[in-house]
Amino acid sequence: MRHVYMRGILGLIWLVAAIACAVMGNYSMIAIFALLGGVYLYSAYSNFKKLNVEK
Repeated sequence: MRHVYMRGILGLIWLVAAIACAVMGNYSMIAIFALLGGVYLYSAYSNFKKLNVEK
């Protein structure tokens, strides 16, 4: 279960980095950071669902 939490935290960190890039005006990195955040959060969500279904 720890890996699910870690992936969720990393996903949120990447999304915060995307927001920070938007605020600072570095528009070329927003898509990369948002994509990484989305991938991590999707991975955490799918693993969380799979772990809860098996119980």
